Amino acid sequence: MKKKLDHIGVAVRQLEESIDFYKNILGAAMIDRYRSEAPGVESEIAIMEIDGDRTELLCPTNNTTSPIARFIKQKGKGVHHVAYQVDDLDEAIASLKRDNLRVMEDTRRTNKHGRRLIYLNPADTEGTIIEFCDYPNEQ
Repeated sequence: MKKKLDHIGVAVRQLEESIDFYKNILGAAMIDRYRSEAPGVESEIAIMEIDGDRTELLCPTNNTTSPIARFIKQKGKGVHHVAYQVDDLDEAIASLKRDNLRVMEDTRRTNKHGRRLIYLNPADTEGTIIEFCDYPNEQ
């Protein structure tokens, strides 16, 4: 199955400062900014774009239950995940399972942009958090 880099997720402590850096130093445009209090997300997200490449800035909104807050507490701020777009998320998950790779079922969701996503188990990916996603409404 074809895969391509979709975006990089970056965990940040101060969203405004991070947005300013991406805009003023890197020349990024902010494509969207939104807040999600859904369980397992609990973050404010700014989508930044540089020449078609996207970075999601992820700032926890709940320092107790947000997975981004836990990540920052354990590993510090920085790259949280790498997302790859696949043609069909359901087929990709089935293929991963055939290869005995685990997905984190509790992370499966559709975001506000219609992107369906799921995270692979970092124990199976050399410790990197990898997201697979698709955009079924764009096909």
